[in-house]
Amino acid sequence: MTIDEVRQLGVSEIRNRFAAYLYSHGLAKNTVNTSCTDAFYLLRNNETLDFWLLLYEENFETVTKNHLDSALHRCSSGNIDVNINNYMFHIRQLRNFVIGEDAPIVQPIHNDIAIKSIRHKRKDLPYPSIEEVKKYLEQWETLDNYRLQEIALDKLFFKLAPHNTDISDILLKAATLNDFYSTNIFSVYPVAQHILSLDIDNRLSSGDVSLVDEMQTVTINGKTKKLYSFATKYCSHHQSEAYPIYDNYVDQVLCYFRDTEGFCEFAKNDLKIYGSFVNVLNRFQKFFGLNGYTLKELDRYLWQFGKTLFKKNRRRPPIIG
Repeated sequence: MTIDEVRQLGVSEIRNRFAAYLYSHGLAKNTVNTSCTDAFYLLRNNETLDFWLLLYEENFETVTKNHLDSALHRCSSGNIDVNINNYMFHIRQLRNFVIGEDAPIVQPIHNDIAIKSIRHKRKDLPYPSIEEVKKYLEQWETLDNYRLQEIALDKLFFKLAPHNTDISDILLKAATLNDFYSTNIFSVYPVAQHILSLDIDNRLSSGDVSLVDEMQTVTINGKTKKLYSFATKYCSHHQSEAYPIYDNYVDQVLCYFRDTEGFCEFAKNDLKIYGSFVNVLNRFQKFFGLNGYTLKELDRYLWQFGKTLFKKNRRRPPIIG
């Protein structure tokens, strides 16, 4: 589209067409909703900016990052660098749609990192399929310790303490996750204080994936900690279909099939940026014909598959509540 055509269509129509474009690439509803919100962040938060002209800017990357840096310093209390990466991801997708670039829906974020190095396939690693997922889901039903822990977490997160406006509720949930998942958080109280300060309930309900990147950065005893996997677990146990869990086993499985099957191009560090991680999972799901399974079921499969086949001794109840 030309810039004049974009201006004539207006924001609502562009957003609707952008959503249809994302759905056509197999992305989940919550991911599409997040993209259709975050891609227009600068339009909402910089009234002096000609947002449509920005998408056609020759130095798009540099200029957009500068505008985001300025807007986020005014409007956000979270991690500025992380938020810039998140918003850039969605604005890039919008730009690709508007100007008609034939670019992959999930793009590498770290351009200075080698994206892909083809590996030899391991004969002991079965190809992802409906039959493989079914096998691991049936196996999950036999794991009483993990299955009952998840039932207990469901009761805690959905019935006893569903909201995040009381520090005692947050402490209870954070401490329980820390124990069940062995996340090695030695001081849970600062984590609970941080979660309380983010006022997260509405964002959880809307499936705002940028919340994970804000939640993960916590100061404990004067030191900044990155609790990325814990943040994905905390959000996931409130709404599993919007927030899949990041885990080292899941990371290894995704990277292995990236390198052997080429289902998607991404740098390993992209999986530590949550919006990118969710999109990579959606691409994995679509590529291997697993759209009939929920993200919760996919997580159970990926974790058990990675735990069994990558042989790493580490306790982690497989997910979601």
